[in-house]
Amino acid sequence: MTPDGVAVAVMITLLFPMGYFTLASPAFLLVKLDIQPVAQLLRGMFNAHFLVMRVAGVIGALAFLLDGRLVAAMGVGLLAALAIWGRRWFMQRIDDQLRARDAGDAEAPHRLRRLHWSGMLGNAVLLVALVTSIPYVAISA
Repeated sequence: MTPDGVAVAVMITLLFPMGYFTLASPAFLLVKLDIQPVAQLLRGMFNAHFLVMRVAGVIGALAFLLDGRLVAAMGVGLLAALAIWGRRWFMQRIDDQLRARDAGDAEAPHRLRRLHWSGMLGNAVLLVALVTSIPYVAISA
């Protein structure tokens, strides 16, 4: 695989789950999060997204590292580290709000909605950063 091929493969590997999440997550804005199956589905979507981004980030960082692109490997490695750390932090907060909702806290669905918005915003920021980095990765090839 040529260096350009490595960059394209890594970018597609990272863009696919981020793009899917970008398209799938707004659907949850149309439903109430005080409905238990809906909230569990939202939780599952975030959990799967973090796990997929962790794997894609590690694979991408290793591919860039093996290709000799240290800066690109560090950037993608940072993305993987955010997915690893972010999953633990984010899922803990979602679980806290689900437990609070089950305990009768009427504000828990609103806090869950704010978490949902923050997750979508975080993904959008990382997606924009990844897309804007594509020309720099291609130039370094």
